[in-house]
Amino acid sequence: MKRCIILGSAPVEDGGIFDRFDAQDAFLICADGGMDTARKYGVQPNLLIGDFDSMQGSLPDGIETIRLKPEKDDTDLLAAVREGLQRGYREYILLGALGGERFDHSYANLCVLQFLAHEGCRAVLAEKGTYIFLLREGQTEPLLHLCGATFSAFPFGCPECTVSYDGMQYPLTRKPLRSDFPLGVSNRILSDQAAVTVHHGEMLGIVCQP
Repeated sequence: MKRCIILGSAPVEDGGIFDRFDAQDAFLICADGGMDTARKYGVQPNLLIGDFDSMQGSLPDGIETIRLKPEKDDTDLLAAVREGLQRGYREYILLGALGGERFDHSYANLCVLQFLAHEGCRAVLAEKGTYIFLLREGQTEPLLHLCGATFSAFPFGCPECTVSYDGMQYPLTRKPLRSDFPLGVSNRILSDQAAVTVHHGEMLGIVCQP
């Protein structure tokens, strides 16, 4: 198993996402209340981690469990990522990491995405037709077989990033995107071979499928 799927506590509305990312062929970590979602959709985790302040049910037997103290610097999801890194995983899919009642947790999980990028890992944050990734300077991300989807790009952790698009309704060539002006919102992918390249800074890319 080369991929690590981390399931956070935010609601997952479409259980089919586990099939799309082939959860049976990945190392699955439930971060705290992610265990409730795993139960809901009949998904078996390999590891549980957290302080378990948001999990509704009791801890199951027979699954490796790491209990964290409530007083900690890392969020449960970041602690799950660190555990995955220690076990050698370099590709991550973060589920149950958007939405819910806590916008601050959703934003913190975008920061976890950036943390993984800085660790040299491939990572995507996904939820019901929304896919979010982070690119650093010099990186290109193919956007394959996504014709008709909406693509938005924003600088992340920096005031400006410079990007180029291929295969989109509004192509850009080495265009600066500023954090105080959302020019990169709501482009449309017109080709199954589209791609985005970051020449400077760091970019948060968001794909929304209809």
